Amino acid sequence: MKISKKQGVQSSIPTGSMADIIFLLLIFFMVTTIFKMEEGLPISLPRAETGSELEREKLMNIWADRFNRVSINDKLVEVEFIDAVVTKRFEENRSLIVAFNIDRRTKYDLVSRIMEQLKEANAVNVTFVSVSEED
Repeated sequence: MKISKKQGVQSSIPTGSMADIIFLLLIFFMVTTIFKMEEGLPISLPRAETGSELEREKLMNIWADRFNRVSINDKLVEVEFIDAVVTKRFEENRSLIVAFNIDRRTKYDLVSRIMEQLKEANAVNVTFVSVSEED
């Protein structure tokens, strides 16, 4: 008895409906996936309850309004020159505290540029002035 070998069997995977299957999987994942935007933490910003008065020699006020005007101790200053003014004042008094007064409608770009100038001047004692609860 002679056993004959089968001629090469061709195996193939039917791919005709593969595009349909992928399309259905795509629709399934799009429908079942939940996209949630980050909401952050629910916070309430603090208000000042009490404050203490400082001696005028230890305090330097920087004012910034919504019209991009900056004033240091009642003198208008360009943002680029804040570094020089603050450095000069720090040479006179090393315990100087910078009080940063900002209008709530001031653009953050201006606040950021002023903070960079204060960083250049090595101003480490910076306080942000807020309104009291009685106001």
